[in-house]
Amino acid sequence: MLIRVVREPRPGERRVALVPRGAAALVTSGHRVVVPPGVGMDAGMTDEAYIAAGAEISDGAPAADVVVGVGPLTLDDVGPTKAVIGFLDPLGAPAEIARFAEAGITALALELIPRSTLAQSMDALSSQATSAGYEAVLLGAFALPRFLPMMMTAAGTVRPARVLVLGAGVAGLQAIATARRLGAIVSGYDIRPAAREQVESLGAKFVGGPVVAAAEQAGGYAAEVDEETRRQQQDALAAAVAESDLIITTAQVQGRRAPLLITAAMVSSMKPASVIIDLAAPTGGNCELTSPGEVVAHFGVAIHGPEDLARNTAGDASEMYSRNVLSLITHLTHDGSLVIGPDDEIATSTCVARGGKVTDERVLAALEGRV
Repeated sequence: MLIRVVREPRPGERRVALVPRGAAALVTSGHRVVVPPGVGMDAGMTDEAYIAAGAEISDGAPAADVVVGVGPLTLDDVGPTKAVIGFLDPLGAPAEIARFAEAGITALALELIPRSTLAQSMDALSSQATSAGYEAVLLGAFALPRFLPMMMTAAGTVRPARVLVLGAGVAGLQAIATARRLGAIVSGYDIRPAAREQVESLGAKFVGGPVVAAAEQAGGYAAEVDEETRRQQQDALAAAVAESDLIITTAQVQGRRAPLLITAAMVSSMKPASVIIDLAAPTGGNCELTSPGEVVAHFGVAIHGPEDLARNTAGDASEMYSRNVLSLITHLTHDGSLVIGPDDEIATSTCVARGGKVTDERVLAALEGRV
């Protein structure tokens, strides 16, 4: 197959979908790999490294069998191709999936990789969440006008900062681990039953709040809860929010608005110069005052709404993403072409458009206004 890497369309994006190591593996398997000049420079990947890996450097967009990108990608980004692999935001932008279908392009959305043992190496959401959780703590540490660790100095003892992490998925657990490494006193919360053990295994305290088995979907993803449960969450978390110096929120539900965990009144109870880093900003935010892409000040508290922190560690984030893409292509390739087998859970879960039709029921429901 001819596999082409796109130049990422979003301003500020530094990641690349395929690194030289991944390109070399595909070339060794008999594929052609074409990359735009300078596509990996911001992630530390030179054109010379791609050439050494057997890839071709081209300014054009030759017709491809597969186009790979980070994204979210649109039809206008990919150029002529039979298939596209990347973040496609299928539940947030279903009309774009319909455009892929109308163009006859097979669209594979990495957001929908099932969380199974077989698909673990393809789970790009998790790999990029690892980077985002790490970066969230660093952003918070820079924004906070105090040290994270306790320090014994000639000028006296400096107490450690208190960090609260809401959501114990991949990003949240990485945030907990990073804050602990930096010496903070860390607490965590997630509504899913398995969360307490995961939070405590990293040396953090699990703070009070409802734990609901129905809040976990198949595959470990969080599910939406009712209004009463949300109110109970907010009431239970109020004290922990008030005493925290830095809060990192990561709670998201696929295809839905992020759950509201921190109200404006709760922010008002925090100490001046406290900081909130809301990783759920792109889907509405876990904090009532979050504004995507901006820093909002409220009675001395700074609420950051970063839209994609994974790009900040572009080198390692690209390496992980490239392995995810390579693993998926390898899994789906049979006799030199991509095969979407009807009995292949990974293929059917990820494929949202094929043969001129939208194939995912949730995307179809969104297009028809049923969600």
